[in-house]
Amino acid sequence: MPARLVSDQPYLTVTFMTVELLPEVESKIRLARIGFTPLDVEALRLAITEPGGGAIALFVGIVRNHDDGKSVTALSYSAHPSASKRLVEVLSKYAANAEVLALAVEHRIGDLQVGEIAVICGVTSAHREVAFAVCSALIEEVKIEVPIWKNQTFSDGSNAWIGAS
Repeated sequence: MPARLVSDQPYLTVTFMTVELLPEVESKIRLARIGFTPLDVEALRLAITEPGGGAIALFVGIVRNHDDGKSVTALSYSAHPSASKRLVEVLSKYAANAEVLALAVEHRIGDLQVGEIAVICGVTSAHREVAFAVCSALIEEVKIEVPIWKNQTFSDGSNAWIGAS
């Protein structure tokens, strides 16, 4: 049975019944989560492990200590209430690919420090070329389409919103 979309906050929760998915697509989405708790790369990898999978591609996004030439000391992610629903919609697009066996995305919200994991994206396929290509496209689309924004704090005390327009 596939994992359900979970969240630490009720306003970020959406069920697969809200986003109508074909059973063969729903079964491939193992985890779609936006929440405040630290992310676990190994747990996500295990969630997308498949007997027919010869390749798992993972992207792990880490809070870095710089951006645009400025020193970053911390950041805070915020999500629109529709973010979870959009995440499932994006995942379902890639789950419809017959060569994808399983996939998952987790994204942190709240306050994070430099070095913490902000997002994990994973894709399982029989072959590495598909796993790498889909993982790369998936994380790019998540960053563009899912309404999650970050407010970076710089060492000079200033801050800047990224992704909010």
